[in-house]
Amino acid sequence: MVNAALRIRGRGVAQQKVGQAGLWMAGWLTATLGMTVAGRQLAQEVSVFEVMLLRSLIATIILTPIVMLNGGLKGRLSQLKLHGIRNVVHYAGQYAWFSALLLIPLAEVIAIEFTMPLWIAILAAAFLGERLYGWKVAALVVGFGGVLMIVKPGLTLNVGHLVALAAALLFAVSVTLTKYITRRDTALTVIFFMFTMQTVIGAFPAWATWTWPSVQALPFVAVVALAGTGSHYCLSRAISLADASVVMPMDFLRLPLSALLGYWIYNEGLDAWSLAGGALILAANTINIFKASRQ
Repeated sequence: MVNAALRIRGRGVAQQKVGQAGLWMAGWLTATLGMTVAGRQLAQEVSVFEVMLLRSLIATIILTPIVMLNGGLKGRLSQLKLHGIRNVVHYAGQYAWFSALLLIPLAEVIAIEFTMPLWIAILAAAFLGERLYGWKVAALVVGFGGVLMIVKPGLTLNVGHLVALAAALLFAVSVTLTKYITRRDTALTVIFFMFTMQTVIGAFPAWATWTWPSVQALPFVAVVALAGTGSHYCLSRAISLADASVVMPMDFLRLPLSALLGYWIYNEGLDAWSLAGGALILAANTINIFKASRQ
């Protein structure tokens, strides 16, 4: 009787955590879409290195007083080497991602990026001990099938697609490392180290390619910095509450949403393939969230 009650209680807590992770991922989606559009606009005027430095520097300025108000970094330096590795990998992935935005259409960048959950599921199972249930595999396959339906018309492999694929692989490694790091460090610690370290990493390449942004570009600078900070905090919180292979397929929603943004802002058309692919992606998320909430 007691064991049954404990199991029910444990299941309720798990369901609550999955729900909370879903809300944090909604924040991630909103912030990431804002950063995508602002980053694309800004990178047409200044170098990608400069976009990344401005984002990291402003975020560091914002986060420093917040970290100080939360007790500083005392006792939070035990995983400094892992933070360093994660940020080198993430910086490279971020450079590839921003570069791809300038090389191929927005929808294709996001679609190729959605190979990331496949790599995350494999890496999390191999290195973090997360179980790869059949329904997780099904959700990933269905969701990726939707991605293929969207990018299939007119998708020809070129340098931009290879750069986008490299970004997806690097992001997958970064997310897997984040999942491991957040077992001991808070999301705030992860984000603070990310922006401070990437400010240092990116200082020289940005200086070497520096041009001052125009007044018209300043709002895009602000959006890239604020949305970049918020998106990574939301992601860190989400994957600290639920398995990475459960949380990340929720990000599939970004593809149909980015297709809509591309249509509204850049006049990039929506066709039957895009609509059908979006429906498959929604189905994958439904499978994933429903089954995860019943574990």
